[in-house]
Amino acid sequence: MQLHAEKEPYKRKSAEHIQSQEPAIPQKDSVLSQPVSTTEDIQAGITDRAYTLYAERGYRQGYALDDWLEAEREVLGLGCNA
Repeated sequence: MQLHAEKEPYKRKSAEHIQSQEPAIPQKDSVLSQPVSTTEDIQAGITDRAYTLYAERGYRQGYALDDWLEAEREVLGLGCNA
């Protein structure tokens, strides 16, 4: 009669085994690779055009609103009814 059953010696789990059990984390797209919304694209176009108008004016101060409104009309294709 055997009193003690022979046990298998304790085996340490290797790092590879532990890592393979971790769930895979899905990779997110970079913020820079995500499409820009239409609103942001339009605003960027207006900003660029307003700066161009400012540069064409010789970087003179005091016309920021005029440049912005003109840029909006050009980018959005709005005609002046005045």
